[in-house]
Amino acid sequence: MVYPYWLAAPLDMNPHHHAPVIAPGVELRRYGAIEATDLHDFHQIVLGLDGSMEMSVNGVGERIDECSAWLIPAGARHDYVGIGENCQLVLDLPAASLAVPERLFDTARAVRVDPALTALVRQIAGRACLAQQDAEDTDMDLRARRFHWDASTRLCAAVIAQTGIAGNANATAAAGLDFARIDRWLRAHLAEPLRIADLAVHCGFGVRRFHQLFIEAFGETPHRYLQRLRLDTSLALLADPRCSLTQIALEVGFGDQSAFTHAFTRRFGLAPGQWRALPAH
Repeated sequence: MVYPYWLAAPLDMNPHHHAPVIAPGVELRRYGAIEATDLHDFHQIVLGLDGSMEMSVNGVGERIDECSAWLIPAGARHDYVGIGENCQLVLDLPAASLAVPERLFDTARAVRVDPALTALVRQIAGRACLAQQDAEDTDMDLRARRFHWDASTRLCAAVIAQTGIAGNANATAAAGLDFARIDRWLRAHLAEPLRIADLAVHCGFGVRRFHQLFIEAFGETPHRYLQRLRLDTSLALLADPRCSLTQIALEVGFGDQSAFTHAFTRRFGLAPGQWRALPAH
């Protein structure tokens, strides 16, 4: 697929001028041949798509292509330059917008991505073209908003799960918890009440120590992270018209549709039925 490079964000040589970002965003960007520098207060994942680019974060440089990505923590200075024609998929992640373990961004690093994630990036890139066109039409604002949330939750789940990014077993074990393993466990048990003792035993810790380590790894308590994860997961289920709202509520761990609707509306500003009725890309 040929991506319209004119859609890409313009380069900004000043690394300190950014409008506040409060919701996740997914965008196609072209990186120019003149080196530029950036710095922002939200996490970012740059996923290789077409062509290649060089990026250096905190002095560590790597080339990004369709089989690689950069994980950039908030506050990390990064220098970048495109190599010929290129187009990359960029995911902006404000703090606490999605269920993402804080330790995923404990350090900046370039990573190799597996074929499944590469395919997902290409799929979402096609939808991103339409979303960026919609951004010019205020009537399509809610439609674009749904795209950004849907695409962000899918990309984050894939990044956390995939080997080489979420794995990082030695680092996470040394820090106390394997956040990817715990995230997988929580996703597999969304429909069940959270029993901290069971999860602590699964990870080989006592309850008190596990609770402390969880907050260090995820940036919030187990129950708060799980609530965010349940609502993130519900977005993908809402895209399937075969699933009723009651079925979705139960599948992601809410006692009934009313509780799900209340939590969803408070988080996303629309009721689940209204969200589902928005046109999708």
